[in-house]
Amino acid sequence: MSTRILYRQFSCCNIKLAGGEDNFTYCPATGLAKGNEHSEFAGWAFPFPGVFLTEEFISEDEESEIVELMDQDDWKPSQSGRKKQDYGPKVNFKKQRLKAGSFTGLPSFSKKIVAQMKACSVLGGFLPVEQCNLDYMPERGSAIDPHFDDWWLWGERLVSLNLLSKTVLSMSCDSEDSIQLFPTFSKENGELSPPGSFTQTSACKNSGEEGINCILSPRLVPSKEVTVAIHLPRRSLVVLYGDARYKWKHAIYRKHIEHRRICVTFRELSAEFSAGGRHEELGKELLEIALSFQGRPV
Repeated sequence: MSTRILYRQFSCCNIKLAGGEDNFTYCPATGLAKGNEHSEFAGWAFPFPGVFLTEEFISEDEESEIVELMDQDDWKPSQSGRKKQDYGPKVNFKKQRLKAGSFTGLPSFSKKIVAQMKACSVLGGFLPVEQCNLDYMPERGSAIDPHFDDWWLWGERLVSLNLLSKTVLSMSCDSEDSIQLFPTFSKENGELSPPGSFTQTSACKNSGEEGINCILSPRLVPSKEVTVAIHLPRRSLVVLYGDARYKWKHAIYRKHIEHRRICVTFRELSAEFSAGGRHEELGKELLEIALSFQGRPV
């Protein structure tokens, strides 16, 4: 008798993405990155920590109101076909210089959004000091290349609200490390096998052997060969933290912008600008300005 331990299969699907950039899909129900159907990683998965995703974070009426208020202000041209509105301090990341400048706070319509964040388990104590609105349009070829957000000024949690249309956040890793995959699906019982479980290979089954004497070893693949798609529904809120923030780069590719999309990203202060940090006083000043919710785009 096999000693395999089994988990229930949660409802999440593997999605084949056009273009081949992403070969795994993140499943919010399990926290796993699952190999996409028809890819070389089909039937394999690995834990993908550091992602919190909640759907319908705001209502359709709230979305319409927010976008209408945004469009009353100018959108400034940005890189790669994007337009932007910034609410935050003036920063030179290369020289690590920072001042309040013309920053007058986050916009008034964000006060309710920030209040709603308190209901999210991963956002305890989250105090946004900066908000960046990015406008994506397929006609402009809008996209954003794989990148890390700064971590000199910005803290661990990156919080983004996805408005007007669905999209895909593509995660990639430049690390020289390897990722350990494990088999995900047993056709016999439709259940999910966790890391470290005993799973028979087809060769074992053909030979009639069972149990701990015949197991499938974990599969190791270079991190650079793995890309993970995080599907963001319209009006969803996603938080990146931990490995998803510091180990994996994130991107939005042109093919995943099908209609106008607005991304509202909130950032918190790093430890250096928080209580006990080297620039604690400056951090307090910036937070006081930000949380007045009286700001206009800088």
